[in-house]
Amino acid sequence: MKRRIYYYDTDTSGAVYHANYLKYLEEARSEYLEARGLTVKGLLAEGVGFAVRRQEMEYKFPAFYGDTLEIETSVREHTPYRIVFAYTLSNQDGRLIGKAETDLVCVGRDLKLIEIPGKVKEKLA
Repeated sequence: MKRRIYYYDTDTSGAVYHANYLKYLEEARSEYLEARGLTVKGLLAEGVGFAVRRQEMEYKFPAFYGDTLEIETSVREHTPYRIVFAYTLSNQDGRLIGKAETDLVCVGRDLKLIEIPGKVKEKLA
C-alpha cells in the first residue's frame, strides 16, 4: 500500500508524529484484507471482529511531509483465535522507515473470543 504524508501527519520537527503510524498500519491491514475479498465492514456484519492484543513498532528513520510510504503487509502467524500481521515501511527512496507487528484476536459482537471463521483462514492462507 502506498501512503502519502501530508502536513497534518507531522509534528513540529516536520517528521511524522509517531502515533500516526498506527493509523497507517490499520489502513494497510484493511487493504490487505480487501485484496483477499474480505472487508472489516462485511466481517462485522457477520459478527466477526478483530481486537488488537499487542502492537509493536520499531522506528528506523523518520518519514517527512511530502514523502510517500510503501507499506508491505503480510500474515506472519495465525492460530485458531489470533492473526499476527507484519509490516515493513519504506519511503520513496527505498529507505527503511520501520517494521511493525499487530497481534489481533478474533471476537464476536459481545467482544468475547471466538474462533476465526474458516473462510477467513482460507483467504489469509
